[in-house]
Amino acid sequence: MLFTPVEIQETVNMFLRHKLDVRCITMGISLLDCADSDSKKSNQRIYDKIMKKAGNLVKVGQDIEKELGVPIINKRVSVTPIALVAGASGAKSYVEYCKTLDKCARELGINFIGGFSALVQKGITPADRILIDSIPEALATTDFVCSSVNVGSTKSGINMDAVKLMGETIKKTSEASKDCAVNGCSKLVVFCNAPEDNPFMAGAFHGPGEADSVINVGVSGPGVILAAARDYKGKPINELAEGIKKMAFKITRLGQLVGAEAAARLGVDFGILDLSLAPTPAVGDSVARILEEIGLEGAGCPGTTAALAMLTDMVKKGGVMASTSVGGLSGAFIPVSEDEGMINAVKQGSICLEKLEAMTTVCSVGLDMIAIPGDTPATTISGIMADEFAIGMVNNKTTAVRLIPAPGKKAGDWIEFGGLLGGCPVMPVSKFSCADFINRGGRIPAPIHSFRN
Repeated sequence: MLFTPVEIQETVNMFLRHKLDVRCITMGISLLDCADSDSKKSNQRIYDKIMKKAGNLVKVGQDIEKELGVPIINKRVSVTPIALVAGASGAKSYVEYCKTLDKCARELGINFIGGFSALVQKGITPADRILIDSIPEALATTDFVCSSVNVGSTKSGINMDAVKLMGETIKKTSEASKDCAVNGCSKLVVFCNAPEDNPFMAGAFHGPGEADSVINVGVSGPGVILAAARDYKGKPINELAEGIKKMAFKITRLGQLVGAEAAARLGVDFGILDLSLAPTPAVGDSVARILEEIGLEGAGCPGTTAALAMLTDMVKKGGVMASTSVGGLSGAFIPVSEDEGMINAVKQGSICLEKLEAMTTVCSVGLDMIAIPGDTPATTISGIMADEFAIGMVNNKTTAVRLIPAPGKKAGDWIEFGGLLGGCPVMPVSKFSCADFINRGGRIPAPIHSFRN
């Protein structure tokens, strides 16, 4: 017998009772061959290539869903950072490039397209500067495009000129899209050590070191891991850790199957499988609730960072044991607005911005989908980012910030983003200024352990 009745029932329960799903299949497409000195020709090449490569992405995803009975929630595309493509055009704004990407997403029927991006960890080129300056208008006038900027790395240090610029850009983006259905800042991520193969939005882009086109898969199962934690209630932590690792192994095998099948049908390479516990606002799909099941009264209380470190490590170990193609971020996401348990933790006061920062030392990414008062100074936003990127740089891990200054809102007010983006209370921010530090500019040098050659 290939599978026992117990194994079959366990798999059925993962889908029906515990919300297991393939969160996204993301086709990465290189646009390096679409550069042209004429921006109109470049945009046409971009449109033609994306439509040709990803034309069947949604259909293939739907077919696999029906045949395997596996929910595939999002179908997405990521592209080469546009600053690398548009720089040859001499255009003074890259808003039209963003609109071309948006048109592709709309016609393909995908959820998001990522890659309106720049890589400025060691310096800012004229093309990078044009892209960053274009972000507020670009995100306010499009619906499906996600933007990201990498401002630091363990090897290069932190570009503080870029950090200062992105603090100002976040403020401008929030203001430019204050009357839009979705605030542009919810589609904008600033990174340190950004991976080139991340399938999750809003930070996905197709790195210049990647193949011409690939399929990357993101699998998510907070509900399944929560169920596993319940099975080990009262048991020693090492036994609980082993149970989580075994469940992560099973989830990863499912993602491997879907990714390989999608890549084969689309005629592209299978890139990576990202096993990240990515929550949603739905009850039962929360990372915070896993932490509480482990033994915490509320996410953010003493012991939270230790519990999250164990959880993230076991997810990674289970994933690596199940597939040689694990990559991207792979761990646990702790977005505030997209996790009903995290929202509750903010409401009840068990978690604050500073504790979230501490948790990011051991989780997948960083400060994600956090609403802050609309009058927060740009330099304070830059200071929050600098702290987060220092964690990433020193610990050789990916860290990111997706902050949403909420126009007209103060700490404690509620802001709604809609859909998978959810909603959350506005979190208080320190009133003490770091303006003199941020306005120095320059670059924080790479740490001593970056010298490994």
